[in-house]
Amino acid sequence: MSYAAVLSTEAAFDRYEQIRDRLPGAQFCAEPQACRTLADVAAHVDAFVLDAFGVLNVGATPIPGAVERIAQLRAMGKRLIVLTNAASDDHAFAVAKFRGLGFDFSADEIVTSRDVCVQNIRTDLPKGRWGAVCKASDTLDDIDLDIVAWTAEAQPEVDGFLMLSSERIDDALMQALEQALRARMRPLVCANPDLVAPRETGLSCEPGFFTHALADRTGVVPQFFGKPFGNAFQAVMDRLGAVSPGRIAMVGDTLHTDVLGGAAAGMKTVLIEDHGLFKGHDVAAYMRRCGIRPDFICPTT
Repeated sequence: MSYAAVLSTEAAFDRYEQIRDRLPGAQFCAEPQACRTLADVAAHVDAFVLDAFGVLNVGATPIPGAVERIAQLRAMGKRLIVLTNAASDDHAFAVAKFRGLGFDFSADEIVTSRDVCVQNIRTDLPKGRWGAVCKASDTLDDIDLDIVAWTAEAQPEVDGFLMLSSERIDDALMQALEQALRARMRPLVCANPDLVAPRETGLSCEPGFFTHALADRTGVVPQFFGKPFGNAFQAVMDRLGAVSPGRIAMVGDTLHTDVLGGAAAGMKTVLIEDHGLFKGHDVAAYMRRCGIRPDFICPTT
C-alpha cells in the first residue's frame, strides 16, 4: 500500500467527495456573489474567521497583500479569528508563526485544530494511554493525556491513536497502524481533518488523508477535531461571544472544509480562489460537481 506525499487538485477533490458521508451536512446559497477582496465582503459581516493556508499564507510564505488586508479589516472594526486545521505544533508555535509572517493576531485570535482537541480532551476522549502520530520534535506537553509518540520503529502498547502530524507518516507507519487496529480495535482521533494543504511545492497530504485511509482499511470510526466539524466552530463562537453566526464570514480555500463547515455553523462563507486548493482551476466546475457553494468568491484575500 503506497501513500502519495502530494496530491493534485483533482485527486484531492475526488477524495473529499469519497469521504463526504463522514462530513457534516449544510445548506448553501443558490449563486455565489463575486467580489474582488475581503474588503468587498466587510459590509455584510461583523467578524471574519480566516483559514490560514491559502488565505493568509502558502507554506511559510505570506500571501501578497494579506497582511495589509487584515490591517484594513481591523481598522474597519471587524472582529478577526484565525481558524486553522493545524495540529503539528502547540499554540505558542502558531502565535509565533503568524507574527513571523507579519500578521498582528493576538494569542486569543488564533484557534488551531490542535487547540480544539486539547480543549475537549477531558470530556470527549476516553481514558487510557494514547499513541501520538507526531513530529519528532513534538514534546506533547500541552496535551493532558497519558500520551507517547507512536512510530513504525517504536510501538508502545496504547489504548488509542491521536493523529497530529503527517511529517513522519510513510508506508511502514501506515502498515503498522493498520495492523494495530486490526489486532485490537481502539479509538482513532484526528486533530487535523484536512486531506491536503497548499505549500510552495504543491498540495501536501495531511493527517485527515491518512485517517480516512485507515478508516477505509480497518472499519474504525474516527473522531475529528477541526473544520468542517462543529467542535471547531463552537470554539470560534466561544471567542466571538454575542456576534450572530449570520454576521460572521468563514473565509477559506476549500469547499469541503471551510465552506461546508462554515455553512453548517450558520455562517456566511467566502472562497479564496487564487492561492490554495483551486489555484489555476475552474472552481465553478467543482462547485457544480459537489453542490457546495460559498456566499462570496474572491480571487484573493
